[in-house]
Amino acid sequence: MFFTSSPAMIVYQEYLPIPALRPWLDCVWTCRVQTGATPLTHQVLPDNCIDILCQDQQDASFAVGMMTAPIAVVSLGLVQTVAARFKPGKAARFFQLPLCELSDGRTGLQQLWGRELAARLGDALWSESLSNLQRIAILQDYLLLRLHTAPPLRQSGAAGHAIAAIERASGQVRVDGLAQQLGVSRQHLALQFRQQVGISPKLFARICRFRAASAGMQSLAGQPDWAQVALQYGYFDQSHLIHDFQDFARSSPDAWLAERHS
Repeated sequence: MFFTSSPAMIVYQEYLPIPALRPWLDCVWTCRVQTGATPLTHQVLPDNCIDILCQDQQDASFAVGMMTAPIAVVSLGLVQTVAARFKPGKAARFFQLPLCELSDGRTGLQQLWGRELAARLGDALWSESLSNLQRIAILQDYLLLRLHTAPPLRQSGAAGHAIAAIERASGQVRVDGLAQQLGVSRQHLALQFRQQVGISPKLFARICRFRAASAGMQSLAGQPDWAQVALQYGYFDQSHLIHDFQDFARSSPDAWLAERHS
């Protein structure tokens, strides 16, 4: 994916991870933001992913945990970022703690990886003028180092199977039925999700469904039949759809769609 915007200049690009990291990473990405005197604010919506971000500012390497609500990101001046986005359920191997401890927040890599390793990564990325591809390669080298040196985690396979099933169904699943299919209790599945994913399976499914709905709605024109849209994406009714948009976009579907078409 490649994205540019002006008059504030934003250049965002995604890259395929190296083969050794593809089981763990969805993508690696870079972003360069250049603003004038006026700060640029953009909204980031929940996406069921955890990212590591490294920015060209002092001690600006951190992990962003699973989001349950949108966040506003404010940029001023020149900000450069190189980052990695983990697949759902795959980040715990790199952080060695229950991922619920990272949810709805940012945690410095100094706390997660130790001051020495985080400082070495920052120096390698920003002490010289490098290309995006060079910085992406450096970040992946450090992720491989972390993968090979951190002790392996004992993880339940139920969470991984549940993640795959929920994503295949775009969130249109019942957690009770899913747990029964996997031969575990709902409570066990919820505990595994908190540790390995960061949020509950029900919330994970809601965000999957919201993402499918918001992506599909971008092609709508005119005044949509919201009741029909709600049914199409597995919502019980229109009010249920509106509730999720208020929770995950802080907007009504009408206002959200109008902003995308403006």
